[in-house]
Amino acid sequence: MYQKSILRKKYLNLRKRKYCAINKEFFDSFLSFVKSNFKKKNLNLALYYPTSFEINVLKILENKSMIDKNILLPVIEKNNVMNFFSWKKNNVLLVNKFGILEPVKSKIKIPDIILVPILAFDRNKCRLGYGKGFYDRYLNKYLKKFSNILTVGVAFSFQKHHKLPIDKNDVKLDYILTEKGVY
Repeated sequence: MYQKSILRKKYLNLRKRKYCAINKEFFDSFLSFVKSNFKKKNLNLALYYPTSFEINVLKILENKSMIDKNILLPVIEKNNVMNFFSWKKNNVLLVNKFGILEPVKSKIKIPDIILVPILAFDRNKCRLGYGKGFYDRYLNKYLKKFSNILTVGVAFSFQKHHKLPIDKNDVKLDYILTEKGVY
């Protein structure tokens, strides 16, 4: 765990120093992939509300192909359990105990695709998060029931680390999306 905490500081500082705004074209390769691999009309796409110099995944909503997608955002509930709820652009958001914006709770939704925030990633598509385990707990629970949930980490290419330390609860992602495309 000590090595992970050092890496978290390193990549948070690196992301803060090298952060740059993205435009909607950042998501073009991802949206092409989704269009050719998901024929479901009412696709549930889980985003995150960006904080701490995370890539602004809300930019994806500027793409015309997002009109018919159900957008979900995470909510941290009691006992630090994370669930996803529907959200539409410009709907009211509430501030959670971590200072992160969340949608108003309604019916819990299961995503078809989850865009996951990351501090660092490696060539094996392992992810380093903030250390609270919200996404890993969620994925460990729901991937057993819904094995077809697609997980996509979102990062800048400079967040790639040669080999991250992992433990038994860490969930390997299906893909990593950077400004250079989909890994």
